[in-house]
Amino acid sequence: MKYFSILFLFVTSCMLGQTTNPKYDEALAAKVGADDYGMKNYIFVILKSGENKSEDKEFKSKCFAGHLANIKRLADLKQLVVAGPFGKNDKDMRGLFILNVKTVEKAEKLLESDPAIKEKFLKAELYPWYGSAALQEYLDASDKVWKKGF
Repeated sequence: MKYFSILFLFVTSCMLGQTTNPKYDEALAAKVGADDYGMKNYIFVILKSGENKSEDKEFKSKCFAGHLANIKRLADLKQLVVAGPFGKNDKDMRGLFILNVKTVEKAEKLLESDPAIKEKFLKAELYPWYGSAALQEYLDASDKVWKKGF
């Protein structure tokens, strides 16, 4: 019984003795919508080639120019946190987005504004994703490191 009491006290003190991050910034956590673990919900989007195989180069070019403009618009609105293309792969994956919304339904609404998706040059697979709430802070830095636009 003596050992059980000691073990109980040890386990209890470990559970109650959780540490608090000494670098915790309450204002930043509130700004980015962090939970107690510094995390939040996003929607992770994988873009794949769509069913539209049009050979109309002008139309396709216009849709992809609109796709890039829409990426910038959503980033400016802080609704898109990460976007980028994949290299060649055998999974037909073209790119990814991490959208700063909590539900698939809200993400689908945002993607309706993308001409390449709307015209089915790209199709989107959406997944709920739980990641660092600070991820959205990357947007300000990302706009300061590119030298040439697309």
